[in-house]
Amino acid sequence: WLRRTTHYLFIVVVAVNSTLLTINAGDYIFCTDWAWTSFVVFSISQSTMLVVGAIYYMLFTGVPGTATYYATIMTIYTWVAKGAWFALGYPYDFIVVPVWIPSAMLLDLSYWATRRNKHAAILIGGTLVGMSLPVFNMINLLLVKDPLEMAFKYPRPTLPPYMTPIEHQVGKFYNSPVALGAGAGAVLSAPIAALGAKLNTW
Repeated sequence: WLRRTTHYLFIVVVAVNSTLLTINAGDYIFCTDWAWTSFVVFSISQSTMLVVGAIYYMLFTGVPGTATYYATIMTIYTWVAKGAWFALGYPYDFIVVPVWIPSAMLLDLSYWATRRNKHAAILIGGTLVGMSLPVFNMINLLLVKDPLEMAFKYPRPTLPPYMTPIEHQVGKFYNSPVALGAGAGAVLSAPIAALGAKLNTW
């Protein structure tokens, strides 16, 4: 019973630490008033941290499905944050919960399909996460009803005056945020995850 208890406790500790790692990697939620300008940063940081955290997690458990479990924890955490903002009087769409679970499922699938080969999971799964996560979240953001109106009506109290949006920001800073986010995420996810796995073996 001690071994089993320790094993489950370790799973919880790794999941919590991986969640904190992902949160501190950059914007882990989309506040509607600044969503599009942070999209590329989010795509790079979150796809990378999802792969790093999930691979680290799977190397210790060896169980396909742990990446999806990890992404589910992140999703629940973000829904709690969304609920907190909603309780403060902000509209439902003020916080957009990112989509992690489908990308994590692709990572789990690559780990399972390659017979738990960690290097294949890093290369194939990391690339799949890097390409899919920006696309899923672009679709997610497109479903928000009139984000510009919401940005003017409900500015974040922590947002400095010089950052308050004064004109339509979509497409101003990036010609193609999906292409840039997906490309950068796919390029960076696999090698950084490989480095994490290498450091873990040391």
